[in-house]
Amino acid sequence: MPNASELDQALQLYITLSRASQWVNAHADRDIKRFGMNRTEFGVLELLYHKGSQPIQQIGSKVLMSSGNITYVVDKLEQKRFVVRKTSTEDRRSIYAEITDEGRAFIEEVFPGHAQAIAKAVAGLSPEEQAAAARLLKKLGVQAQASY
Repeated sequence: MPNASELDQALQLYITLSRASQWVNAHADRDIKRFGMNRTEFGVLELLYHKGSQPIQQIGSKVLMSSGNITYVVDKLEQKRFVVRKTSTEDRRSIYAEITDEGRAFIEEVFPGHAQAIAKAVAGLSPEEQAAAARLLKKLGVQAQASY
């Protein structure tokens, strides 16, 4: 059982981590909004660009959102002609989301600037500190997930 000092330290970490995440996300959201998208739409499109077509049922866990909203997000991306749905050739019950040529061209055009916006948001840490923070936060996330 943690003592009072350890509890205070854990709570301080939680608050600091939450605030830092909020501000880094604010930078990302402001950048993404310029393209008439939200973070989830952009995240799904980026996932499909970098990882290839994905089963719609599995996209939610990869972009940290509920599966119920994924259908809506894929619908919006289809309306923008960035994504199409395809039925699996192995299992006709499985529907995949796949990036279109238009979606690919869009991401290739805007992603470098988006990466710059993220770099600006985390520029308060040196590259070495960013690497250390990424390692520590991954360790924290893995342990938090394992103990859930």
